[in-house]
Amino acid sequence: QVQLVESGGGLVQPGGSLRLSCAASGSIFSIYTMGWYRQAPGKRRELVATITSGGSTNVADSVKGRFSISRANAKNTVYLQMNSLKPEDTAVYYCNARYRSDTWGQGTQVTVSS
Repeated sequence: QVQLVESGGGLVQPGGSLRLSCAASGSIFSIYTMGWYRQAPGKRRELVATITSGGSTNVADSVKGRFSISRANAKNTVYLQMNSLKPEDTAVYYCNARYRSDTWGQGTQVTVSS
């Protein structure tokens, strides 16, 4: 069973950037499809981006052109680079690992505010 720990969240001004990291342990990282999801207060959890074991990516339309996902299998880590952040990007961001079932991290808060 894989374990996930997110880091890199925080407070940033509109237009700023953050990079989230998700470190995995306990299983063979390279076989998992990895993803980032987010949940804003009062809203449902939504997909932000995913990356397959082969490196194919899928990015939500709401963040396309601003966010990118990547993975470093040698480091058992997946990243979410977030640029041109907007107040509506404020949410708890969760890392997800998918291989026959879903595993979630504990989440990291991202707040975009001036």
